[in-house]
Amino acid sequence: MATLRLGDVAPDFTAQSSEGEINFHEYLGDGWGVLFSHPADYTPVCTTELGTVAKYKEEFEKRNAKVIALSVDGLESHKGWINDINETQNTTVNFPIIADEDRKVSELYDMIHPNADATLTVRSVYVIGPDKTVKLIITYPASTGRNFDELLRVIDSLQLTAYHKVATPANWQHGEEVVISPAITNEEAETMFTKGFKEVKPYLRLTPQPNLN
Repeated sequence: MATLRLGDVAPDFTAQSSEGEINFHEYLGDGWGVLFSHPADYTPVCTTELGTVAKYKEEFEKRNAKVIALSVDGLESHKGWINDINETQNTTVNFPIIADEDRKVSELYDMIHPNADATLTVRSVYVIGPDKTVKLIITYPASTGRNFDELLRVIDSLQLTAYHKVATPANWQHGEEVVISPAITNEEAETMFTKGFKEVKPYLRLTPQPNLN
């Protein structure tokens, strides 16, 4: 099985979920997607993560991004677990959780790492663009819960840099200065970046974020 890498087309699949049968590419439509896997149902860290994603759903929607979770447990297990999540996290799970009992999706996305656990999925995240290619892969150990603020930050950066010839510096947050692509000359930059830019070094030029009003 080939390893999934950035720029690869995200494998399509059809699977049962807590919200019915889902065809992945169809579900994403022409928007962005966040697919994230969990080692198992009824686990403490995952319970907090799914509760957090439910609370963040509006933030993902603002970015035209749909979230979808996956665990290797079955639908009945998912349904019972969702009740626990809603109760303990004071929220309502409002996105599908894939039941991947046959490990089909886990294998497609290389979510099972035998050195960590031979049967359970690792805590992976895949951000997928409207062109259905993989834009980001992060894999966490089972003991570490994910930072969903960071995922929103990455989506902001991906969406900005997809449409403007810029990159985002370390710790960048939406609204802060960005760097101009080294392939752009100063003459071109003067035309393209009407808010101006400052040259720290010939290869390091900062400009206000272009898509802010």
